[in-house]
Amino acid sequence: MFTERMGLIVWLKDDRQAKGLEKYGNVHYVSKRMKYAVVYINADQYDAIVKNLSRLPYVKKVERSLRHEIPTEFDTGRSGKTLSYNN
Repeated sequence: MFTERMGLIVWLKDDRQAKGLEKYGNVHYVSKRMKYAVVYINADQYDAIVKNLSRLPYVKKVERSLRHEIPTEFDTGRSGKTLSYNN
């Protein structure tokens, strides 16, 4: 029912062209200062979309986002105790 999604970091020459990335996937975030955009696409279309994005004249580089590989479940090793620094 749900398709596998993948994030791309698209480095731009100018942040104004980020609007043109909407036809390739969902534009999640655009950094005007660092000139990059985070675009989410379907994982089965990854190769074709990266190839098309790399050919655009306003795109410097396309990188795969590693956010889904970062563990988000944290285990402190304590069972229900709070951490106290006031000893």
